[in-house]
Amino acid sequence: MRRFRARVWSAFIKVEHTLFSLPMLLAGALLASGGQPAWRSLGWAAIAGIGARTLAMALNRLIDHHLDAANPRTQDRELPSGRMSIGEGWAIAGVGLAIYLGACFRLPPLCLWLSPVPVVVFVTYPYLKRVTPLAHFGVGLALALAPLGAHVAVTGTLKGAAPVLLLALFTLLWVAGFDIIYSTLDEGFDRAVGLHSLPCRFGSTVALRISVLTHAVAVGALLVLYFGYLGGGVSAALLAGVAILLAAEQRLADRVSLAFFQINIVVGFVVLAFVIAGLGAQNT
Repeated sequence: MRRFRARVWSAFIKVEHTLFSLPMLLAGALLASGGQPAWRSLGWAAIAGIGARTLAMALNRLIDHHLDAANPRTQDRELPSGRMSIGEGWAIAGVGLAIYLGACFRLPPLCLWLSPVPVVVFVTYPYLKRVTPLAHFGVGLALALAPLGAHVAVTGTLKGAAPVLLLALFTLLWVAGFDIIYSTLDEGFDRAVGLHSLPCRFGSTVALRISVLTHAVAVGALLVLYFGYLGGGVSAALLAGVAILLAAEQRLADRVSLAFFQINIVVGFVVLAFVIAGLGAQNT
């Protein structure tokens, strides 16, 4: 029974989606420290990221559970299907918040002072689709906080954050771009119930063109990061790999499961390898 509940809870917070944000957090820590973060800071930053990711996903599911119940595509999720109670959902959100704040307490004081900022973003972004078609960029902002938080975790300051800001910009645009693709699945439902998205506002064809532009600018942010702070042939090849993966994601936009889940997990780790290789070239 406990094993079954653990599977339900894991599905509720989409544990596998941590693979989108964790590489960005690690890459941010490496950039902030010149490739040599203190292991203690890196470990606590990763724990904070896992707690924050758990909290964000739980809040998203809790805030949207009435919409999920009305949408045929999402009616089988844990809350609307009844496999989990609202109380369990809030308990998981509370555990995520406790892990996040506990880890922030073990990091430099600025982390604890700034800890409410991500929480405000996590609470706010599920509501954005109720008021604006730019809601996709709210999702992007939530994940873009990972490398920025890692910078503060390993340096204890906001100074010298320019390279990490470029990585955060990439993360924001990368995530917003694939969220636009994902939202094409709900174009009809969103329009029927009065929700907002770019596919809803402009239609899927135009929205996907906006997604292409968003991903192109994201690659541009990595180009600036490469020429300004990194270097080396291996890093350049990995940057080209990121561009190819995002192009493939756009090409496979009609196969959302493949584009959204499998390719995006690979993108995160290729970006991490790009940063590691680039810092290695700079330090030799």
